Amino acid sequence: MNASRILLAGAALSAAAFSAQADEADGSQFAVQLNGTRTRAEVQAELSQYKAARVNPWSISYNPLNSFRSTRTRAQVQAEYLGSRDAVAAFTSEDSGSAYLAARKPLATATQLAGQPANAQ
Repeated sequence: MNASRILLAGAALSAAAFSAQADEADGSQFAVQLNGTRTRAEVQAELSQYKAARVNPWSISYNPLNSFRSTRTRAQVQAEYLGSRDAVAAFTSEDSGSAYLAARKPLATATQLAGQPANAQ
């Protein structure tokens, strides 16, 4: 009988020890004070401009390049790409372009020390 009382008391104590006690979170501990740089009127004016232009930059269908028109032709862009792809491949290679830069001729004939600006005389 004594053992059953001890066992019953132990079960009650363990149940009390493992019971969850969740405190209610009040909003004050998570509240953050935000100090905006613009007034409410400025934000409302910006919103009305977006609505007047029928543009919603927060939409998933927003395309800022929809009305973009290039000033160069396709042939010019292709020629620029072909002219620079060797340099791009060199700079993205294993040595990060150091062999490519070492093989190039120096721009100036004068000796330039590290830390000096390129236009120093």
